Amino acid sequence: MPTFEATDGVEIYWDHWDGDAELPPVLLHHGFIADGRSNWVSPGVVAALTATGRRVIAVDARGHGRSGKPHDPAVYGETRMAQDVITLLDLLRVEQVDVAGYSMGAIVSLIFATRDPRLRRLVIGGVGSAVVELGGVDTRVIPAEAFREAFHTDDPSTITHPAAAGFRAFVDAVGGDRTALAAQAAALHASPIPLDSIAVPTLLIAGRDDVLAGRPELLAKAIPNARLAIIEGDHLGSVRQPAFADELVTFLNTR
Repeated sequence: MPTFEATDGVEIYWDHWDGDAELPPVLLHHGFIADGRSNWVSPGVVAALTATGRRVIAVDARGHGRSGKPHDPAVYGETRMAQDVITLLDLLRVEQVDVAGYSMGAIVSLIFATRDPRLRRLVIGGVGSAVVELGGVDTRVIPAEAFREAFHTDDPSTITHPAAAGFRAFVDAVGGDRTALAAQAAALHASPIPLDSIAVPTLLIAGRDDVLAGRPELLAKAIPNARLAIIEGDHLGSVRQPAFADELVTFLNTR
């Protein structure tokens, strides 16, 4: 298993697929509860990229997948996850990189984009106006209190918030560590991101029925060199639409 130790000692798992294209590697960062396999391999995004010769790197964020799962909210948050990406790229001696992030991973990728000069192109999916208005994922749709209720109860039938119940079902389906995920939910990024400092070409992909990516045009306008693509699907389904991979691959393979 390829792993590395983050700057605070948490073990981070990553996976990779070799390629022969002259373009730089593509780093993929998944959404909340998911991991590299469920967010990027299963929907066919990795296969679509490698079919064009791209080298691909996928990270399992702390608290997710095969990475370490501490239970202290103090070691979570998208800023720490962005630092984990920087640490990995440093270890791999990557000089230039394309990055794609979905939902929570989109926030990680946007923070990375404001901090690391190695970025060439950026793809953001599953988020919308909340990034501008709240500084992160849209907690107006699922409040933090609803997440806490959904993750801490032993009886899912008692969950009162429908969307939170859906996320709890996702946790149970993938066998996630509910305490670790609740710690990340308690540490969600909620401060302004200097979006106007992102100078690289950026593609924003939003599902037409994704309530967590509402009014994506507001986010697209806040990033100087961004283009918006609307595709079919809701929050959990749009990344599985063939159009998602098509838009991502076409955009990232542009020199």
